[in-house]
Amino acid sequence: MRTPGPYWVYVLTNRSGTLYIGVTNDLERRLAEHAASGDEQFTGRYAMDRLIYTESYPGVRDAIRREKQLEGWRRSKKVALVNRENPSWRDLRESRSSTADESS
Repeated sequence: MRTPGPYWVYVLTNRSGTLYIGVTNDLERRLAEHAASGDEQFTGRYAMDRLIYTESYPGVRDAIRREKQLEGWRRSKKVALVNRENPSWRDLRESRSSTADESS
């Protein structure tokens, strides 16, 4: 059985500006997993603590295709993509949680 969408392609960063690109069908769960990963995982080792970009896809294949495309880009192109949507690189989890609070 397939897991229903949407599927998310997302970009995390840290204080030094390192970028991490991932894909998931449950963004909140995946972000919690990254936060709890500790030093054994890339996101824990490099303290990837800010969600700065997301894209939503109805199907997993499209999401994975986009993730692989972004991972193949030069850093400058990734930064330009984030800057178009989130020029201050604010943590999007803050706006996501306030939207969830308002709908409760």
